[in-house]
Amino acid sequence: MKKLKYTSIILASSAVFMFGSCSKDFLNQPAEDQVEAPYFFNTEKDLEVATNDFYSMLATMEVYTNDANSDNLMPLNPANQIKGNRIVPVASGSGGWSWGNLRKINYFLENYHKVGSQAAKDKYSGIARFFRAYFYYDKVKTFGDVPWYGKVLSGKDPDLYKPRDSRQLVMDSVLADLDYAIKNIPAEKQLNLVTKYTALLLKARISLFEGTFRKYHKIEGSEKFLTEAANAAQELMQANAYTLYTEGGPQAAYRNLFGRDKQDNIETILAADYELGLKVHNLGYLFTSATSGSYGLMKDAIDSYLMNDGSRFTDKANYKTTSYFQEMQNRDPRLIQTTAGPDFRVNGESKNEPVTLNITTTGYRLIKALPNRSQWATSASVFDLILFRYAEALLVFAEAKAELGTLTQADLDLSINKLRARAGMPNLNLAQANANPDPYLADMYPNVSNTANKGVILEIRRERRIELFNEGQRWDDLMRWKEGKKVTKPMVGVYFSGVGGHDFTGDGNVDVFLHTGSTTGAPSTVTSMININQRTLRNPITGQQKATSGNLDPFPQGGVFDEERDYFFPIPSEDLKLNENLKQNPGWK
Repeated sequence: MKKLKYTSIILASSAVFMFGSCSKDFLNQPAEDQVEAPYFFNTEKDLEVATNDFYSMLATMEVYTNDANSDNLMPLNPANQIKGNRIVPVASGSGGWSWGNLRKINYFLENYHKVGSQAAKDKYSGIARFFRAYFYYDKVKTFGDVPWYGKVLSGKDPDLYKPRDSRQLVMDSVLADLDYAIKNIPAEKQLNLVTKYTALLLKARISLFEGTFRKYHKIEGSEKFLTEAANAAQELMQANAYTLYTEGGPQAAYRNLFGRDKQDNIETILAADYELGLKVHNLGYLFTSATSGSYGLMKDAIDSYLMNDGSRFTDKANYKTTSYFQEMQNRDPRLIQTTAGPDFRVNGESKNEPVTLNITTTGYRLIKALPNRSQWATSASVFDLILFRYAEALLVFAEAKAELGTLTQADLDLSINKLRARAGMPNLNLAQANANPDPYLADMYPNVSNTANKGVILEIRRERRIELFNEGQRWDDLMRWKEGKKVTKPMVGVYFSGVGGHDFTGDGNVDVFLHTGSTTGAPSTVTSMININQRTLRNPITGQQKATSGNLDPFPQGGVFDEERDYFFPIPSEDLKLNENLKQNPGWK
C-alpha cells in the first residue's frame, strides 16, 4: 500500500511568499533550489511526486492537540485564545498569514498539462485543487475575507497589493475546487492518499462550517452551503465504501478505533502513517506527562454524556455534586473510552491502571488515542493518526439537514442513530427531542433559536461533541455557531466533597487523598495526593473559588472572549504596512 509521505519538491521559491514582502528581482529570477518547469512535470511520476509535497499541509498531531485550545480540554498551560491573550503578530507571514503553500499549488496547476496521460492530469490536478480548497478553508475560518489567488504572481503583478476579496467569492471558488476534485480524483480506497472520498468529506466539512457560520453570523448564503454539505455527506454515505468500525463491540470499539497502531480503511478515510525508525510523533508522551500536556477533560463535557438508557445525566438533581465513581456508572459507553474510568486498563495490559491525577489538570484523564505504554516516551509514538473518518459524514448530514429544517426520522436513522448503535445507545427520536429540548444544552448554546428543530439541533451538537471529542474541531464548532462566549464559563474538573480520602474505583479503598498541606492519615492505598491550596476547588453551587469542597479548578482566572473581535485572528502588522490595501480585522490594534 502506498504510504502518505511528505516529499519535499520545491516547485517555486522555498521562501515564504508574502504579499508585497518579496522584491521584484527575487520573484523574477529562478531560485537555485527550485525544480524548473521545463525539466519537470513531464511524466505521471513527476505529478505524483509534486503533489506528495502538498500532504505536509495537513494537520496531523494538531488533530489530537487542538481541542486544548477550546472548552474540551484543559492543558497544563491554557491556550492564549482561551485566555484572551492573543496579540497582533509583527513579522510578515506569521500568525497563519503565510502563502508559500498556495504558490506551490498554483505553480503546479500552471505546469501539469505537459503530461500526456489525461487520466494522470485529471487525478493530480484534482488533488492539487483539493489542497487549494483546504488551504483557503483554513485562511477563511482564521481571517474571514482574504485575497483569492488562482495564479502564480510575478513581482510586477498588481494583485500582490490588492485588498481582500469577499468571503462569497473565495468560498464559491473553494466549492468549485472541491467539485473539480470530486469529479477528477478516482474513487479509490487509499488509506494514506487523498481520493474522491476524502474530497467528498472535505466538501461536507467545509460546507457545513460555512453554512452554519453564515446562518449564525447573519451572512447571506447559508442555505446554499448547508445544502451542499448535506448532499456531499449523502453522496459519501450512498457510495457504501465505508462503514463504522465495530470491532470489540459497544464497550470497546470506539476506543479500539483510535488506540490501535495501524489503521485500516473500514471507517478511516485518510490517515497519517508512522513507522518506527522512519517517522514518529510524541502524542503518547503528551497524554501521559505530568509536565507537558497534562490534558484534562472539562466537567461540562463529562456531564454531556447521556445515561446508557438514553436519559439525561443533567436531569438528575445532584449531578453537579456526584462523586467521580458514581458519575461514571451506567453512562454512554464512549465516556470511559474517552476518559479513564474506574476500571481503566492501558492497551495490552491485564491489570487496572492506578488512579493517577498528577497527569491531568481536571482529574478526568484523556485516553482516546492513548497508545500502549511502550509509546509513552518522548518521540516514541508510532500509531497512525486518523485525519478523516466516515463518522464525520454522518454528523454533517444530520446537522446540515436539521439546520435547513428538512431533517426526518429516517435521516436520523441513517446517521446519528448509526453512531449511537455502535456505542450500544438508544436511538435519537426526532419528535421527542423537539418536544423536550435539553435545558442544559440550551444554556450551553443560547444562540439556537426557538424553532421547531431546536431540540434535535441541540442533540446533534451533543453527539458531535462526544463522537468527535479530541479530533481538533471543537474551536471551529464554537466559532461557526457564534458561541465564543462558551469559553468564558468556568472550566472545571472532578468534584470532591471535601478534604480526606476518595474512592475512585469502587473497591472500598481510598485512591485519592485531598489535604491542605499535611498528608497525615492518608491510607497506604492512595495513589494520588492533592493539596487544595495548590490545586484549588470551585464550589459548583455557590461559585466560590478556593473552596473546601468543589470541582478542581485548573483555570481560576477564567476564559475571555470578545464578541466583536475574537471570531477572527489578526493580520501581522508588517503585512498591513507592505500592502496598504489590506485592513486589519475589527477590534485588533
